[in-house]
Amino acid sequence: MRVVLLGTPEFAVPSLRMLLREGYEVAAVVCQPDRPSGRGGRLTPCPAKLAALDAGLRVLSFERLRGPEGVAALREIAPHIMITAAYGQILSQRILDIPQRGCINVHGSLLPRYRGPAPIQWAIIEGERTTGVTTMLTDRGVDTGDILLQRSLDIRPEETAGELYARMAELGAQVLSETLRLWIAGAITPTPQDPAQATHFPMLVKEDGRIDWTRTAEQVINRVRGVSPWPGAFTTYEGQTLKIWKARACEASGEPPGVVVAADVHRGLVVAAADRSVEIIEMQAAGGRRMDAREYLRGHGVREGAVVGHD
Repeated sequence: MRVVLLGTPEFAVPSLRMLLREGYEVAAVVCQPDRPSGRGGRLTPCPAKLAALDAGLRVLSFERLRGPEGVAALREIAPHIMITAAYGQILSQRILDIPQRGCINVHGSLLPRYRGPAPIQWAIIEGERTTGVTTMLTDRGVDTGDILLQRSLDIRPEETAGELYARMAELGAQVLSETLRLWIAGAITPTPQDPAQATHFPMLVKEDGRIDWTRTAEQVINRVRGVSPWPGAFTTYEGQTLKIWKARACEASGEPPGVVVAADVHRGLVVAAADRSVEIIEMQAAGGRRMDAREYLRGHGVREGAVVGHD
């Protein structure tokens, strides 16, 4: 069975390794072109490309896969089946028509909920307790194809998006393995999605990390968890940006949202939210390192009664 995998981030890597482990002929891995990264803006290959090169596989990258070069390359390979796993481009019908047995997508949510490019992060931000992986037949829409298999996964109470992402990637490989066996055997029936149940969330941007202290303490903490490690939760204090890595809810203070309730090494750094207060556990000042909030308070004055997030 000749396969082409289209994937870019770390989410695609376990699926690629599964295909190789289970003896599929991976004719090529298609991923996004190298992008600038870090302060120097050096071009950096994506995780899927690195994994493919490490396995000695052919790697293809196109700014627009649906262009003539991309279509010609896939037609030349003539895959029996194509698999997409967080590839990052919408496929044209010309591309979808190339594989003999269709194109299967591995998506990090229980579709039709959480369509879009960042389902794992948004599930945490929205306070979900359960998520999962869906395999579906890729179509020209955004995560709108017929469902093949779904497997659920509980979100741990303090789990960050980065931690959940790693578990979801492994689950995605498992579900894909089962899907392929059933699909090739003709033992699986695609199920159309119910559009009435669909929700769609956008790609995360840096501003999504800004903490809104007028939300409940639980919503603030879910935001911190959901945007970790990127773009990272943040607030401002006296014109300076403070990144918040870890926080927990504590008792109500009676203060308005955003007011610093406590700021010393004994009580910690506590900020009022809409209902209860939020204790900041780990934080990072602009240009500084990630540290325990009490350690931060030993070297930086934060005034009780000040308002954060309103600069």
